[in-house]
Amino acid sequence: MFVVTLLSARRDPRVTRTLAEEAAGEIGEAETLWLEQGVACDLVTSTKPDGETMGRLRRLASAEAVDCVVQELHGRRKRILLADMDSTMIAQECIDELAAAVGIKDAVASITARAMNGEIAFEPALRERVALLKGLKVTVIADVIAGHITLAEGGPELVRTMNRAGAHTALVSGGFTAFTSVIGARLGFTENRANILDVDGDQLAGTVTEPILGAEAKLAALREIAALHHLSSADVIAVGDGANDLPMILEAGTGVAIHAKPTVAARAPHRIDHGDLTALLFLQGYKASEFAS
Repeated sequence: MFVVTLLSARRDPRVTRTLAEEAAGEIGEAETLWLEQGVACDLVTSTKPDGETMGRLRRLASAEAVDCVVQELHGRRKRILLADMDSTMIAQECIDELAAAVGIKDAVASITARAMNGEIAFEPALRERVALLKGLKVTVIADVIAGHITLAEGGPELVRTMNRAGAHTALVSGGFTAFTSVIGARLGFTENRANILDVDGDQLAGTVTEPILGAEAKLAALREIAALHHLSSADVIAVGDGANDLPMILEAGTGVAIHAKPTVAARAPHRIDHGDLTALLFLQGYKASEFAS
């Protein structure tokens, strides 16, 4: 059995009954199950839609600013969540916000964008950006978190719902522990992993502790966490937006690129361009009534 899920942002409901009926018509025979009226529905079918049908479904959905994901029905509810932080669980890139404090945000953000799109290697790009922050007061980190960091829509519901269902939730970031420890606790993640900013007295030293947590480290984290829980990659749902997230997205049983950089969205098994982070719950078959507030 297969399921085609149509979903939109919860603040902008766009999955109408008409759209659901048209999509079901494209599939042929499909049972419609509503996960949230106007926001998300499942179309369950015994046969996987072929490439042509999927093309028509995605064009139909895209015209209404709706995401369309197809997957096997069995086993879609996962027992581990692995999530990127910057531009995924939060709306910002932390290193860019630190750079803003010393007036070099544009220069750093340009490097960040290239690294996240896979145009340049992540590790040297991180070293280059951190070097530009040398001398910044450590206290600025708390100021940035308090004044400039906002949680991405749907993040609290995603983490709390999966926690309540007994899943292991891990925030795995190419950013910094100074941020993940706070953001992870705020969202309720079971654990967090990230890079460590080196400190010289009360200032940033301009270096990061090696080895850097990049793409391969995220993939290794997925495999390690799954093994520790006597599970496999198939039991993982992973989400991110940048090139350093792609290996874990490709490895996970359900890998999702959310509002991702073009090269990442093009390669990811599943992509969410319109919905918020509750899309990951809908993809697992959770109804909105099951979300933890």
